[in-house]
Amino acid sequence: MENGAVYNETTEPQAKLPRRLFGCTLRHLRGWRLPTKVLQAILSLLAVICEEIVEDCIRCGGLYFFEFTSCSAFLLSLLILCVYCTDVYETFGEDKVQKVNSGAMLAIGVSFLLASVVLAATSSGSAVEKAACVFGFLASVAFLAEIAIKCFHSWKQNVDRRSENPGNTQSATENQPLNKLS
Repeated sequence: MENGAVYNETTEPQAKLPRRLFGCTLRHLRGWRLPTKVLQAILSLLAVICEEIVEDCIRCGGLYFFEFTSCSAFLLSLLILCVYCTDVYETFGEDKVQKVNSGAMLAIGVSFLLASVVLAATSSGSAVEKAACVFGFLASVAFLAEIAIKCFHSWKQNVDRRSENPGNTQSATENQPLNKLS
C-alpha cells in the first residue's frame, strides 16, 4: 500500500481538441452570415479608403464625421467578425454575442447612413467624395440588411410555431372530462 497502488487515477485525461489555424473557425457563420459580415468589412474599408483619398474639402465637417464613422464601422465589423471566428464566441455565449451583434449592427448601420447623408450634403462634388458616399450608403445597407434578415428569420420562426398549434386548440384527449359519471 505504500507504493500508492490503491490510489490509481480515476479520471481519464481530456482529449485535446484538434488545433485550428490561428484558432479560427467559421462554424458560427453559416449560411448568409459569413458573406454579410465579409461584405460589411469590405464596403466599410472601401469607404475609408475613398474618404482618405480626398485631397481638399470646402466644408470639412461632413467629411470628418464620415471619416470617424466609416473607420469605426470597419474596426467594429472586424472585431465582431473575430469574435464569431474565435473561441471568444464560446467564452461569452451565443446569446450575449447575438445581442451585442444586433445592437452594434443597428447602431453602425444608422450612423453610417447618417454620415453618408451628411457627406453627400456637404461634399464639394469630387469623384472620390461621390465614391465614398456610394460605398457609405452600400455599407449602411449591408449593416441594416443583417438586422432585417435576422428580424425576418425570427418572425418566420414565430409564424411557424403558431401554425403548429393554431389558436392553441386542444387535442381530443384534452377535451375529455376528467371524471366521467357512469
